[in-house]
Amino acid sequence: MEKLPNIHPGEILNEEFLIPLNITAYRLAKETNIPQTRVSEIIKGNRRITADTALRLSVFFSNSAKFWLGLQDDYDLENELNEKSKELENIKAFSIA
Repeated sequence: MEKLPNIHPGEILNEEFLIPLNITAYRLAKETNIPQTRVSEIIKGNRRITADTALRLSVFFSNSAKFWLGLQDDYDLENELNEKSKELENIKAFSIA
């Protein structure tokens, strides 16, 4: 089975929120007091969503900060797993004898 690409939270922000709601990155930046460069870098997948950004997005979109941080955590974990899968395979699980 082919593995799906890891989706950055910025792509979800753009494709699931900004585009359908007809909100520009500029407007999001202005209404949340997030620097416009940060919003653009998140959308491009070049910057992660921090706790501060997650809180601001959660207030603006009326959802939870944990939603945004969860997207970021899932993305980060998947990247690490992809990068370190061989190394992780060599770790033996601890067991009580």
